[in-house]
Amino acid sequence: MTNDLQTQVIRKLTWRILPFVMLLYFVSFLDRVNVGFAAITMNHELGLTPAMFGLGGGIFFLGYFLFEVPSNLILNRVGARLWIARVMVTWGLLSAASAFVVGPHSFYALRFLLGVAEAGFFPGIILYLSQWFPTRQRAMAAAAFMAAAPLSTAIGSPISGALMQMPAFGGLHNWQWLFIIEAIPAVVLGIAVLRLLTDSPDKARWLTRDEKAWLIAVLREENLQRHAQPGHTGHALGALRDPRVWVMSLIYFGTSAGLYTLGLWAPLIIRQFGFSAFDTGALNAIPSVLAVVAMVLWARNSDRTGERTWHIVVPCVLAAVGLVWAGFAQSATGVVLALVAVNVGISAAKAPLWAMSSTFMSGAGAAAGIAMINSIGNLGGFAGPFAIGWLKSATGSYAAGLFAVAGSLAVSAMLTLMIGRRGYRVASAVH
Repeated sequence: MTNDLQTQVIRKLTWRILPFVMLLYFVSFLDRVNVGFAAITMNHELGLTPAMFGLGGGIFFLGYFLFEVPSNLILNRVGARLWIARVMVTWGLLSAASAFVVGPHSFYALRFLLGVAEAGFFPGIILYLSQWFPTRQRAMAAAAFMAAAPLSTAIGSPISGALMQMPAFGGLHNWQWLFIIEAIPAVVLGIAVLRLLTDSPDKARWLTRDEKAWLIAVLREENLQRHAQPGHTGHALGALRDPRVWVMSLIYFGTSAGLYTLGLWAPLIIRQFGFSAFDTGALNAIPSVLAVVAMVLWARNSDRTGERTWHIVVPCVLAAVGLVWAGFAQSATGVVLALVAVNVGISAAKAPLWAMSSTFMSGAGAAAGIAMINSIGNLGGFAGPFAIGWLKSATGSYAAGLFAVAGSLAVSAMLTLMIGRRGYRVASAVH
């Protein structure tokens, strides 16, 4: 009976929670990286050099970094429903406001404010999933949620490419309409969050009494087991001082540098072979479709085996090799194939990484620790795009920047091996 009840509850959690939070992240990621398509005409009209665009694209993560931990602690206190709604409405409005930048300084300011507005969304959802899904299903839940990022690229790239072929009307150019049109779903969904998101299992009217009792008991038991383990972190300050949190932040730094290098620069790297905006979007979608499949299958295998370390190391190495390949590639076919390797590697590494982090933290410690890993790690989202732009301006080629980001992923792989050997592998939960 217990196995049947477990299957029933996990199925309900999967269908009730995951599609909606995936949709939220889909829109979030689209609003973060659509600037890569806007750049096709925006950079010329605003007089942005590659270095300026790389700085503006990456400065989003400085605002994100500064407000990530406070935002997640507020979410832990007031509940995901209210705080995620606030986050989405404000980032939607600021994303739309990006249509009205007039030069590099206003571009930098809007990107910074967008990062401030969105701070807390991603780690908030990761924390939220840990409050609903038992340990054995957590990597799979995280993978489903994070699959929205490559899906956003796969579906959003052709849409963004098509919007970039619009003629000017209403006094606005195509890149301005891109920002406005793609910001609308964030505001609409932010309002929908107030109705559709449930803060915690004890408030879930869509679970029966038995289902609710089983889920609360399992999560409480796992929480007690974590508290009993040596090195468990349950308080915010303890998490911020925990060396494991800092090491995992550096690991995540490399994966974020790779992810946002793809998001901001892949359209321009593909575009240099002479494709139209729409064809660029279609080609940019191909690697992301394959990345979604790889992410889900890899996370499922990680949950099945209970192994996390090599499930992070192997994808990081694959992504690093792909970036080096992209730097040497001389044809559109070579670049797209290289981007497949990068997309698959970066996407596959993320779910096991977040599943590993949730094994030694809980409560306020998890809220602070997850936010710290994400905030410091996402500085890679600043460093990677900026390095590409700066080195492109200095050398005239994308290769040097791609090699630098590959190096950061190689460091991520080495740090994961180090933390794995020190005994921070996830332990399989027994239910």
